[in-house]
Amino acid sequence: MTVPPELADVVGRIAPPDEASRAAAMQRQARLTKPAGALGRMEELSVWASGVQGRCPPKPFERARVVLIAADHGIAQSGVSAYPPEVTAQMVANFLTGGAAVNVLARQAGATVRVVDMGVSVDVEGADDGYKVCHGTRPIDIEDALDAEQLAACLRAGVAIVDDEVDSGADLLIPGDMGIGSTTPCAAVTSALLDLLPDVTTGRGTGVDDVTFLRKRDAVAAAGERIDWSTDPLHVVGAIGGADLATMSAMLLAAAARRTPVLLDGVVSCTAALVASRIAPGARDWWVAGHRSSEPAQRFVLDELGRGPGVDLELRLGEGTGALVALPIVQMAIATLAEMATFDEAGVSDRGD
Repeated sequence: MTVPPELADVVGRIAPPDEASRAAAMQRQARLTKPAGALGRMEELSVWASGVQGRCPPKPFERARVVLIAADHGIAQSGVSAYPPEVTAQMVANFLTGGAAVNVLARQAGATVRVVDMGVSVDVEGADDGYKVCHGTRPIDIEDALDAEQLAACLRAGVAIVDDEVDSGADLLIPGDMGIGSTTPCAAVTSALLDLLPDVTTGRGTGVDDVTFLRKRDAVAAAGERIDWSTDPLHVVGAIGGADLATMSAMLLAAAARRTPVLLDGVVSCTAALVASRIAPGARDWWVAGHRSSEPAQRFVLDELGRGPGVDLELRLGEGTGALVALPIVQMAIATLAEMATFDEAGVSDRGD
């Protein structure tokens, strides 16, 4: 694929995390006062943190930032969700007053939340809508979600948002989402890019009944047939994705270019990660998975990216909540690598000593 001008500079600046720091972290892990591998995936997370921070031992993340992208989906008008489309705008208002799950969990985890309206059907007072590209996308089963101009604007917005956050001091980004019907385009994009049938990528989303589930699955199938199962990631995300997925895909690439780590959330951010990884495969080294969602599309994407979850609590809310639940575990992983004594320091006999 040809990288569009909106992303060319970003992709050209993506480099791997610091390998020397990763190697030093692995060596230190091997000398800590515990059996090798006894802390499970926390050990992997600490090594990842060393690499993305370029230091061993790593330090706790001090300014974790949830950037929640809100956008409506035209396909929601077809009744693919348990909730009506107007809930998107209502929830944006709830985020702005601090009353949603993401707000509560962010306060507990020491993170802050920014809500960006990229395509909510109505304008919400007080929302950050400077990059807004539409008032809801088009229904993906019959036409492209975004036109070329809207897609390009989403890509530019994703880069600008990350630059703004990193320049303001963010040292860890968490992409969150809000949009009724969003799991339908996620299932469609995942089907197209991984060559999977809609039967296996379509999930229950907000907890839909059997009739709604079948309607949702049919919409995913129709979207895929309409684009002839294209595997060009940007064509796919523009045609059967949406403003949230397009913006988030650019954000993930921009974060890698700015050497800023990302803690992925649920199916929306992971679908965006799939798109971004097809544009620049090396960018995935800057991301880890916060949790495993109950949505099947997210599970397929995690397998494709080679990312195990930080937690698996059957969460399916989105908003960035699963990543926020995992954030304290990441911080604890960093603390164990930095603060535990080695066998030599503690005077403890290692295996075979």
